[in-house]
Amino acid sequence: MHSDDTRELILVAAERLFAERGVFTVSNRQVSESAGQRNSSAVGYHFGTKDDLVLAIVKKHARPIEERRVRMLTEVEGSTDLRDWVSCLVLPYIEHLASIGEPSSYARFSAQVMTDPTLRGLVYETALESPALRRILEGVRSCVGDLPESVRRTRGDMVRQLMVHMSAERERSNPREWTGFGTDLVDAMVGLWRAPVT
Repeated sequence: MHSDDTRELILVAAERLFAERGVFTVSNRQVSESAGQRNSSAVGYHFGTKDDLVLAIVKKHARPIEERRVRMLTEVEGSTDLRDWVSCLVLPYIEHLASIGEPSSYARFSAQVMTDPTLRGLVYETALESPALRRILEGVRSCVGDLPESVRRTRGDMVRQLMVHMSAERERSNPREWTGFGTDLVDAMVGLWRAPVT
C-alpha cells in the first residue's frame, strides 16, 4: 500500500476513534489496528506524536474550510454588519461538515479536542495561521467594539463553544440534516454578541 494511502487510513481511523472515545483514551496501537495496520507503530512512523496526529486531522479539514472562507470573505469585505462577519465565520465550517456526508465524525472530533487545554491551544495557533480567519475575527471585533474587553473576551469564548459543541451535537443526533442549521447558529451567535450587558 502507498504511504499516502496508509496516512489517510490512519487519519480517518483516528478521527473516528477520537470523536467516539476522546483523544487521550485511544492509544496509537488502537488507531493502527483500526486503520488495518499490522505494525502497531504505524501512527508514530507516519505522524510522530499524538499531538501531531491531531494537527494532521485538523489540517486535512482546514483546506476546504479555508477555500469557502476566502470565497465568503470577498463578499463581506467592508461590511459593518455583525451578521455578515459571523456568517463568514460559521457557514464555511457548517458547509464543510455537510459536505462530508455519512459517516462523519469531524464535528465530534473537534469537540473532543476543545476539551483539552493543550490541544485547544495548538488548534487555535494553527487556525490563526489563516489570514482569512484573522480578517474575519477582526471584522467581528470591529462590530462589537462597544463591548467592554472582558465581556468581548467572554462572549468570544461562548460563541466558539456554541459553534463547536452544537455542531458536534448535530452530527451525533441528526447527521443528515445540516440545512438551516448554519443559519440558526448564526442567529444565536449574533444574539449572544448583541445581548445587553448588565
